[in-house]
Amino acid sequence: MSERYYDLTLPISGRLPVWPGDPPVSVIRVSSLDRGDAANVSRLDIGSHTGTHVDAPLHFEPGGAPVDRLPLDVLLGPARLVELDVREKISKSDIESLDLSGVTRVLFKTRNCRRWQDLADAASESPCPFDETYVYLDEPAAGLLVDRGVRLVGVDYLSVESYRNPAFSTHHRLLRAGVVILEGLNPLSVPPGDYELIAAPLRIEGGDGAPARVILKSLKSMQ
Repeated sequence: MSERYYDLTLPISGRLPVWPGDPPVSVIRVSSLDRGDAANVSRLDIGSHTGTHVDAPLHFEPGGAPVDRLPLDVLLGPARLVELDVREKISKSDIESLDLSGVTRVLFKTRNCRRWQDLADAASESPCPFDETYVYLDEPAAGLLVDRGVRLVGVDYLSVESYRNPAFSTHHRLLRAGVVILEGLNPLSVPPGDYELIAAPLRIEGGDGAPARVILKSLKSMQ
């Protein structure tokens, strides 16, 4: 058997779109070998929910767990990547159609991830436009996932929530139940199936969220 790894992490660059109102991404080389400095050193100016990132309960829930106290046994372990051909949202009926028996970590692949190819192909260093029409998870679907014992939910755009939901009910439904949310995944080249998930957010003390490196590992037969 040979192990195959898939990196679902978006590169952090000035081309990344951000949630409207969040800090833009800035990566500036402050020390440079080309300028005769002893080393290359860069300054990063990013929000805690930049690119591929984890939402901790503290993001929306007063007194909720911060990102540095998230249980590792949720961030690491078996996960199922599910591909859904939906236009607007992932609904309760979509969840009911899935076999999630024994699944505690579920990642959704939708039309959203095609946007990340646009990001990779962009010639400009300016931020790509934020897409307000991304596929999201509605609150009844989130509730069903909680009822089924899911402990981690991942999505392939910058929010699990509808852009036009000022109540943030999907976030509240998941985070109040202690479900960890992964946002900004890029599973474009990854086939649906079962994998080993490795999700490693920056350990920001008291953080409401953090950028993360997210990797899937599968076992493939040697040819």
